[in-house]
Amino acid sequence: MNGPLPEVLKQHLIDPEICIRCNTCEETCPVDAITHDSRNYVVMADKCNACMACVPPCPTGAIDNWRNVLRAEAYPIEEQFQWDVLPAEKSIGLAAPPAAAELSELDQQVPVPSAAVPGSTVPPWSASHPYVNIYAHKTPAVATVMGNYRVTDTNSESDTHHVVLDFGAVPFPVLEGQSIGIVPPGTDQNGRPHHARQYSIASPRDGERPGYNNVALTVKRVLVDHHGKPVRGVCSNYVCDLKKGDTVQVIGPFGNTFLMPNHANSNLIMICTGTGSAPMRAMTERRRRRRGKGEGGKLMLFFGARSEAELPYFGPLMNLPKDFMDINFAFSRTPGQAKRYVQDALRERSVDVAALLKDPNTYVYVCGLRGMEAGVLEALRHAAASHGIAWDGLHAQLKQEGRLHLETY
Repeated sequence: MNGPLPEVLKQHLIDPEICIRCNTCEETCPVDAITHDSRNYVVMADKCNACMACVPPCPTGAIDNWRNVLRAEAYPIEEQFQWDVLPAEKSIGLAAPPAAAELSELDQQVPVPSAAVPGSTVPPWSASHPYVNIYAHKTPAVATVMGNYRVTDTNSESDTHHVVLDFGAVPFPVLEGQSIGIVPPGTDQNGRPHHARQYSIASPRDGERPGYNNVALTVKRVLVDHHGKPVRGVCSNYVCDLKKGDTVQVIGPFGNTFLMPNHANSNLIMICTGTGSAPMRAMTERRRRRRGKGEGGKLMLFFGARSEAELPYFGPLMNLPKDFMDINFAFSRTPGQAKRYVQDALRERSVDVAALLKDPNTYVYVCGLRGMEAGVLEALRHAAASHGIAWDGLHAQLKQEGRLHLETY
């Protein structure tokens, strides 16, 4: 007499060889099924409901891996924490794969909830085609440091650097809005090589120096964690201390949605804090170099920092032509003044923001600390609602059309 078939699970796994430990998946997961240790990010099989909310935001595709296993033999997280590569697909000993009806509801994929991802998971329709994952940990590209310059005031606590890397004859095509991974030398506390850290590209597609195969990064030296506890960031300190002529191992590039539009008369609303200015600098410089060639519309920048001294690129921004970009600063730690954040600046300019939001050629980009995300979205809602625009419908439209992009960390 035939007994019931063993229960089969389509187990969700993260590829440790490609993952750059950016924490996007864990922050996105609506059921807290993703966790991490000092080595790997892993998915808990007993919690994951295959909602797919974590898949679109992942910059590398490491999150989109699955294995058919018997539920009783699902890979435990303790084993996943030890992986350097994904295990090979193994036979589960069934005469034939079970029909969909035989899989539990937990094992079947369901559509991504519309509210699970607040920004677009598709690029602008006119964006150029991006190249991703050309170089990995086992086969990194090697770049040479061409320059390393501090871009915050020397008297400020924020030690932020503009670092230029040249790839010579090594192919490394990038677009504005993409990122790369830097592999710091040495090993972690377990004696294993360090994993790469992700940094947004701060230069346009034709190079920091036009016509050269190079990229620029904006990197802040990490000396304290988010709770103010002293900590020395492994990769940030390595990058900030690089000297001209040093060589660096690079993986990537990453990112296929946080891209700028290329069609004429497209407007950009750019909202950032600190080193979140990197992709905005890349897009702005692209537009500056293309100025007068019929590409691009209005540019509006909202840039937040604790003080003027801690704002990267303050001097160069002030030297841009006044009619090129509408610049709005927000400083939260200016002595004698009330705290002011980018969402406050957005509310103050709600008339102009709403006018741009009404234009189907407007694209919104947000980059910086994750704590800013809710406030920025609420400020956009306020701008829209106060000028007769139904935000919920507009928000859904912006996401669907690749016109609202958020990259927070």
